[in-house]
Amino acid sequence: MSSGGLELPPGDSGHEGGQADAPGGVPGAAAAGAAVSLAQPADGEVRAGAELDWSADAWSEVRTRAQRAGRAYIWLNLIEQRLRSVVGAVLRPVYEPVHGGDDWVVAAAGPAGQEWVQRAVAVREVSRRKGYLLDPADDNVLSFLTLPQLRELMVQHWPCFEPYFDDRREIELALDELEVTRNVVSRNRALSRPVLEQAERASARLLEVLGAGSGSPSADRLPIDAVEDLVGDRYADVISVHPDRVRLQRQLPAEDLFGGARRLDAIGIGLNLLVQNFSGRRLVRLSEAGCRVRLLFLNPASSAVKRRERELGLRKGELSRSVEMNILHVRRVRAGLTDPSRFDIHVFDETPRFTAYLVEGQSSGIAVVQSYLRRARGMEAPVLVLRGGGRGVPKDADHGLFQTYREEFESVWEDSRPVS
Repeated sequence: MSSGGLELPPGDSGHEGGQADAPGGVPGAAAAGAAVSLAQPADGEVRAGAELDWSADAWSEVRTRAQRAGRAYIWLNLIEQRLRSVVGAVLRPVYEPVHGGDDWVVAAAGPAGQEWVQRAVAVREVSRRKGYLLDPADDNVLSFLTLPQLRELMVQHWPCFEPYFDDRREIELALDELEVTRNVVSRNRALSRPVLEQAERASARLLEVLGAGSGSPSADRLPIDAVEDLVGDRYADVISVHPDRVRLQRQLPAEDLFGGARRLDAIGIGLNLLVQNFSGRRLVRLSEAGCRVRLLFLNPASSAVKRRERELGLRKGELSRSVEMNILHVRRVRAGLTDPSRFDIHVFDETPRFTAYLVEGQSSGIAVVQSYLRRARGMEAPVLVLRGGGRGVPKDADHGLFQTYREEFESVWEDSRPVS
């Protein structure tokens, strides 16, 4: 997930529609939303009885396009609802007392908008007759205006909106970026990953400008996006899964994970993600800024380290020396602190079952968790990223994995020994 949310499977983003106009293509295939065009014969000759089945690659392409379009649609839906609410809140008090009912929308559109507002009225009447309106709250003309029309109302009456929003240009630029995505989604064409990511950034920025942002500074490390907010409860508090730590760090570098933390608890064999990717000076500044740090290493002299060395095929003492070096490093960090009491280092002697970094900010938390595999180093093990604590967390977060690993950490911490 490039914007903090659930990752989508990769797809070929280089196609923007079918090849209906190419020799051997099927007329109208692109207009019908076909994601994959039919291959033309090798000799270039058009034959009767075209092959209509899709291959496995074609189905994979279609699925990727549908997933991207669905994600973009959620953002566009949120923006349109928010803009509709803003337009109604600002313009209704101006026009409704004079024109009343739904006529205030017609009056606000003015002569320049008569055509599209009358079209919205006609669509509403058709929906009424056919029973398409399922929610009485949408039985009004404003609900039938599209995103470009809502934008036009905002631009035409900008003096009414100016007291509430500082930068008109920023709003218009964000809406311009979204219009590209809206055209692609509405016409069921291929939505490339860069365009989707651009739309997500523009949507998040626009929601913030329109007063619907999260306003949580600590959440900026891995912001909650629209998709996670809507479907995150399907996966407890798991917000992303990565096949190894390398791919994790591409999306969530150590600086973004640990920077700004108010509480940092970590448990593992050597805690390489923290020790080798977050400098000692940054760790000192983090602690001096008020972060409470508790680090729990596997005892390098324990029999569990020797078993782990045999599992990984390492030379005798190789892993224990690596863990010792990491412990010495964080001891030097602790020695340089004004208040070393807020920086605790412990070791445990049990069989290591997982490594976890539980990072909590002022209003939200993030955890990175890996299970130990018999033949794989920590860098190569699958990674879960969990959301925990604070506003915007999925509904069943109290029974999610974040709290489970928090309890496991506390249990091992109670049985561990401090490092002098």
